[in-house]
Amino acid sequence: MVAGEGDTFVVENPSDESTVVEIRGVSAAQVDAAIGAARRAFDDGRWSGLTMVQRGETMRRYAEALRKHADRLKELAILEAGCPVSSTVMGAQVHSPLRMTDEIIDLFLKLPETEENPLPLHERVNPHFTVQSLKRWSPLGVVSAISAYNVPFYTAFWKVVPALMAGDSVILRPNPLTPISSLIFAEAAAEAGIPDGVLNVLIEGWLEGGQMMTTDERVDMVSFTGSCTVGARVAQQAAPTLKRLVLELGGKSAQIYLPDSADRAAQAAFSVCTSHAGQGCVLGTRIFVPEEAKPRVLEAMAAAVANVKIGPANDPATQLGPVISAAQRDRCEHFTRAAVEGGGRVVTGGKRPAEFNKGFYFEPTVLDLPDNKNPAAQEEIFGPVVGVIGYRDLDHAVEMANDSKFGLSGWVHGADKVKALEVGTRIRSGAVNINGALMSTYASTGGIKMSGVGRERGVEGLREFQIMTTLNIGG
Repeated sequence: MVAGEGDTFVVENPSDESTVVEIRGVSAAQVDAAIGAARRAFDDGRWSGLTMVQRGETMRRYAEALRKHADRLKELAILEAGCPVSSTVMGAQVHSPLRMTDEIIDLFLKLPETEENPLPLHERVNPHFTVQSLKRWSPLGVVSAISAYNVPFYTAFWKVVPALMAGDSVILRPNPLTPISSLIFAEAAAEAGIPDGVLNVLIEGWLEGGQMMTTDERVDMVSFTGSCTVGARVAQQAAPTLKRLVLELGGKSAQIYLPDSADRAAQAAFSVCTSHAGQGCVLGTRIFVPEEAKPRVLEAMAAAVANVKIGPANDPATQLGPVISAAQRDRCEHFTRAAVEGGGRVVTGGKRPAEFNKGFYFEPTVLDLPDNKNPAAQEEIFGPVVGVIGYRDLDHAVEMANDSKFGLSGWVHGADKVKALEVGTRIRSGAVNINGALMSTYASTGGIKMSGVGRERGVEGLREFQIMTTLNIGG
């Protein structure tokens, strides 16, 4: 661990606005040195030159070292991210990534490092020679990993661990709002014996280091999770050196309730709002129900969130904690006003709770939206706010679901499973959940349109961190 030489910044507790820690971030010179160290570590083969089995042995120790920090990770999810201690999202904050480390190792070890290309016989054998064509998978290079604030350890984890297992060197920059948990990656690396220079964690409060990580020619790939606006900027910065990109960006996911399941929509507002205060890019915040069912759905939704316990993240009774910052709370207020100005109506919520004079709280909010063109239906809010929209028929519902610049996730609910599946296949999105969802090492996800490029998790996500070389061998 090396002390920062850059500017000092404060990490706030979103529950009460107290100072969690004051950190001196890295300087530009330190960022440059970290990129250089990662490049040298990759090029000299101290890690990339090991076999997958050899890396796997060290990564098993890494998994054990990470698991020792489970209690600290839970504490930091409460302190810096404001995730309620009793929230189901705490699983994603801590328990899922700690379990997934061994799964990533196992999956990589099962993947072939060479595969045969399916050449037809007349290309394999001709009058002049015979040829075998292979695909060879090898480490990619230096990876810049830039993670998000909502589930900081998890979003960093799915960059750091697959990249390391693939044989890459990594430079990790966590979001300045939630940087502390990422230091655990470095502590565990030292304990597990990962060679110096292979993993570098950079803490900064501003943008300069992140910009260097996305522009430096010594970097081969940028994996970024965050907003569409910043993701587009990352892509622009990476373009001159044609870096590989994996961008998991924003979402405005649709939830379509078939007529036979309209009454199930009543719990959707509660589910979204109490999932880490709606701070999840895959959450279904656009809720589509039959027009004739909309009045009773809105009434039931208001009742479902009426008694939600709002409070600090460290209170076991809290169901709805704070959003991450004052700016994010302001964003919730802004889009609530915009929804009304666009012809919508606040059914319940829509403001800061009166009982808190500290902390970044916003009431669980249900919006009655007249159509899918409303600003609250088109823009990602990232807070405890849902919009309900009526549809004439399922074709209309699918049309509105696809009328979005986003395409990260989608949801379909229906007692008629065949019809629900048919509707789900018509939604243009990187993932679609039909009567259920999962978060698995073995199933990839990723966005289309403004929700990003590339994949995370699954075989496709692991292969993002490797180069595929075609080897043609004649004789």
